[in-house]
Amino acid sequence: ILTGSRAAAAGGYTTVFAMPNTSPVADTAGVVEQELALGEAAGYVHVQPIGAVTVGQRGERLAELGAMASSRARVRVFSDDGFCVWDRLTEGAQMNEGTVSAELGLAGWPAVAEESIIARDVLLAEHVGSRLHVCHLSTAGSVEIIRWAKARGVAVTAEVTPHHLLLTEELVRGYDPRFKVNPPLRRDDDVRAVREGLADGTIDIVATDHAPHPAEAKSCEWQAAAHGMVGLESALRVVQQTMVDTGMLDWADVARVMSAVPARIGRLTPPALEVGAPAAFVLYDPRPARTFTRDDLHGRSVNSPYLGRDLPGEVRWTVNGGFVTVADGELVDREGVA
Repeated sequence: ILTGSRAAAAGGYTTVFAMPNTSPVADTAGVVEQELALGEAAGYVHVQPIGAVTVGQRGERLAELGAMASSRARVRVFSDDGFCVWDRLTEGAQMNEGTVSAELGLAGWPAVAEESIIARDVLLAEHVGSRLHVCHLSTAGSVEIIRWAKARGVAVTAEVTPHHLLLTEELVRGYDPRFKVNPPLRRDDDVRAVREGLADGTIDIVATDHAPHPAEAKSCEWQAAAHGMVGLESALRVVQQTMVDTGMLDWADVARVMSAVPARIGRLTPPALEVGAPAAFVLYDPRPARTFTRDDLHGRSVNSPYLGRDLPGEVRWTVNGGFVTVADGELVDREGVA
């Protein structure tokens, strides 16, 4: 939590939602309160826990939803993250299913596996009148399902990751495990569709799905490598390259999809930039363009898909709570900010 918070601050974040697939799993009030306390002790950003839906994320018994909601952590979002009802469509899958997977001899993950689960959950949410947030949407078909659901009045929101806005399955040709992620990198058509979905409001927010792994989990053959990428430090720069520099979003839109709407979905009060209010903001310079290197990473993991890639922009300062200023990933003032 300490190093993850430092990575988030270096990327311009002042609040992050922590998924529950921790060790131990965030399925009790005690665990989420410990997460909150460790985030407070680190001092970089506010760490808001997301609680697990089921005990151990095993899909068998409901976790302590009420206890987590009434705890000091005030959990309002629950998810079993990457665990879903067991589905043969993704069994043993290594990358997106298509021509490239056939050429590389890797088991494919078809787009319909994602889309069928989203369609199921949308219909269930409509049936019981509940809110639904869809994580890590990655295919053109998924965008269409969310668009259809919103037109029906279903209370559904959705997110896309920075890497699904930029990277495609073609990068898997080198068998570099940095590009192994869940859901997998998709086709050019899917990348275009999720960008358009974000631009027209079908997709509500950008979320990193930041997944740090130890070196040994990625420095191995493709089949044995862990799924996941780090993304906190690079997210703003990737969004600038894919959405702002292409004219699909302006900076007010970026603030909406990366700050205001995520706060609303997570039932947090968005920070106000006004005299007397606690400071929570990022000073970002969109002008420089330089190569993303290990020096840009401030967590314990280096499994970034952007190493060696030119990205625009730079986070100059992240100020949080009026007491913490972060520059280049370092906590430089804990006593107050002028």
